[in-house]
Amino acid sequence: MPHIISTVNVNGVRAATTKEHGLLAWLADTTADVVCLQETRATDAQLRKALAPALDAGWQLASAESAVAGRNGVAVLSRVVPDAVRVGHGDDEFADAGRYLEVDFDDLTVASLYLPSGEAQTPRQEEKERFLDSFGAHLRTTAATGRKVAVCGDWNIAHTELDLKNHKGNKKNSGFLPHEREWMGSVFGDLGWVDVVRGLHPDVDGPYTWWSYRGKAFDNDSGWRIDYQVCTPALAELAKEAVVERAVSYDLRWSDHAPVTVQYR
Repeated sequence: MPHIISTVNVNGVRAATTKEHGLLAWLADTTADVVCLQETRATDAQLRKALAPALDAGWQLASAESAVAGRNGVAVLSRVVPDAVRVGHGDDEFADAGRYLEVDFDDLTVASLYLPSGEAQTPRQEEKERFLDSFGAHLRTTAATGRKVAVCGDWNIAHTELDLKNHKGNKKNSGFLPHEREWMGSVFGDLGWVDVVRGLHPDVDGPYTWWSYRGKAFDNDSGWRIDYQVCTPALAELAKEAVVERAVSYDLRWSDHAPVTVQYR
């Protein structure tokens, strides 16, 4: 079983791979066995071209492009060839949206998720609500299989006040709306999934995974924790260490998100 899993929203894979200290350099250095990517914003062909040096170095690629050019897109890079790959979570509305991909390795399933960001009181938020409804059902069904599963990616919801710096100013904004937080609570409650990073870092602010490019958000660590590794209990109990690989300085950022990396025993 792969024992180190990382996940990162790359905010456009072609931009992330052209930066000198970008995604390709990170992939060359990482010890991860599996890397989940979100918001690739590329066709499968464009993704393979952008990642060509990494693929030449031995990484295996599974991907799900979006039917809308330049939008969404998820992928999974792995050191070994997967046993199976599945696109989507069974909801026809999002089947070709490039938002969800599952990859199997023996008794482990690793999924890359890019949950809709939404926008309060707009059709975008209504789309997000529909996704939450069907994805919650998928999580329930998946948990019942008894497999070790990690759903990694940009969930676009900060679960508690510990998960964003400016929680007082965001209570009416998508990503921190009361019913979104309740939905996340149900994932970790009724559905039985585990927030691995929070389990290893209880009662601390963050660690944040996304910072706006605007103003001094990064320098002031005024961020959100919206990138998660959410696991079934059988896998979560194997989690040994979790880190957010925050860039050491603003100029070395290659995405507005940082990789979230978990080592499992």
